Amino acid sequence: MSLPAMTTLRRMTDAVELSAEDTKLVTLARATRARVRSEEAAAVRDQDGRTYAAATVDLPSLKVSAIAGCVVMALAAGATTLEAVVVLGEHDTVAEPDVALVREFGGTGIPVHHGDPRGRITGTLVS
Repeated sequence: MSLPAMTTLRRMTDAVELSAEDTKLVTLARATRARVRSEEAAAVRDQDGRTYAAATVDLPSLKVSAIAGCVVMALAAGATTLEAVVVLGEHDTVAEPDVALVREFGGTGIPVHHGDPRGRITGTLVS
């Protein structure tokens, strides 16, 4: 089964105006990244407004992206879709497997905000 293409990451040079709910996701991702000293952290909000945050796991025997960690927690809590995603890290883009996961679990129209480790959002794509 092929997945529909996602829009490309739009680069934003000015400050991106986020909703209060999406700003909370930035705060959660920043705190998670700092707490575990991870290369990348993410936070998501489900259809009920519940939030989940996770950091990338990079062990010899286990590798899980930050977005995948969030989706696993949301699924385990009974979520059926996502409203928004924030991922913070050193990478310039969101990894394609993570994009596919957001699309598969959350469907279309979900904003995926990408930012630097300080929490400055540098781009947004929409599923």
